[in-house]
Amino acid sequence: MKRTAVVVAPGRGTYNRDGLGYFARHHADKSGLMVQFDDFRREAGQEPLSALDGAERFSGAKFTRGDNASGLIYACAYGDFLSINRDRYDILAVTGNSMGWYIALACAGALDAMGGLNVVNTMGRLMHQNMIGGQLIYPFADENWVPIPGRRAEVEAKLAEINARANHVLDLSIDLGGMLVLAGNEEGLSAFETEMPMVQSRYPMRLPGHAGFHTALQAPVADAGQARLGPDLFNGPIIPLIDGRGGIWRPKSSNPNALREYTLGHQVTRAYDFTAAIRVAAREFMPDVFIVLGPGTTLGGACAQSLLLASWRGMVDKASFKAEQDNIPRLFSMGMPEQRALVV
Repeated sequence: MKRTAVVVAPGRGTYNRDGLGYFARHHADKSGLMVQFDDFRREAGQEPLSALDGAERFSGAKFTRGDNASGLIYACAYGDFLSINRDRYDILAVTGNSMGWYIALACAGALDAMGGLNVVNTMGRLMHQNMIGGQLIYPFADENWVPIPGRRAEVEAKLAEINARANHVLDLSIDLGGMLVLAGNEEGLSAFETEMPMVQSRYPMRLPGHAGFHTALQAPVADAGQARLGPDLFNGPIIPLIDGRGGIWRPKSSNPNALREYTLGHQVTRAYDFTAAIRVAAREFMPDVFIVLGPGTTLGGACAQSLLLASWRGMVDKASFKAEQDNIPRLFSMGMPEQRALVV
C-alpha cells in the first residue's frame, strides 16, 4: 500500500565534507543528466559539477561558494527526487528551505530540469558575485527541541534594537524550526554576536560563505535575477508547491508570471518562513511521511522541530519525536543511508 509524502528540498550549506561524491555515489544511472548540467556550466565559464563532485578532497573555500554550492546541491537533490520510489510513495506536495525553493520548483514541474539549474546557478552566482552581508543562526528552543519561554521575544527585541542603530543592519532571514537565521551587515551581525549570550556551546554561529539572504540587502540581486531569468522558464506546477510564506501554488490554477515574480522578488528580499511551510504541509496535506532530499542531513532536525511546533501527530519534544520514529518512521532523510534505503 502506498504511503503519502511531502518532499522537502534542502538549501545552502548541505553539500559538505561527508557529502563529497554524493551524485556519483547515488546517481550513476543519471549520467546523461549530469552531462547536460556540465555542458551548461562550461558554457557559462564555470567548472563542471561532475569535476567538483569528483574532487579528491573537500575544500570549504571552494565548495561553499554560492556559484559552486548551488549547482552541486541542485544536482544531488533533484537526482534524489527522481529516485523516490513512486510505487511506494504518492507525493502530495513539494516545499524547500531557502535555496531549496528553486529546487522545489523543478521537482514540482514549474521549471524543467535545465530551467531549474539555470535559476539555481544564476542566483547562486549573483549572490556570490555581490556577497552583500552575512548570516548567523541562534536557537530559541532547548536541546530537547522545546521553545524556551521568552527566548524568541528576547532575540527579536535585540534584533530590532540593533537594526535601529546607525550603520547597523540586522533582520530575520529564515524562521527555521527551533532556530532563527538572522542576516545583516558586519556591524549588525557582530553586535548580536557580542551582546547575546552563547548557548549550547556554539550559538550564535556565523554561517560561512552565506550572504544576507532573504532581506532587503538582496534587492540588487533580485533586480539582476529578474533581468536574466525570463518568464519563458516558468510554468504552472504539476505537483502542489508550498512557498516560504506558507502559500500553496496548485496545479492548473497557478499563474506562472506570479510564480516568477514571487521567486525572484519576495523570496529573495523578504524573510523565508520554513516553519510555516512545514506547518501548512502537515495540516493541509496530512501526509504519512516527510521525505527530505539530500545532500546532507542537517535539514532533518529543522523539519522535525517545525513539525513539533505544529503539534503534528501529538509530538511535543525530541524524545516523543524519536519514539514515534522508532515506532512508525515519519521523517526520512535521503542523506542518511539507512533511511534512503526505505525511500528509493
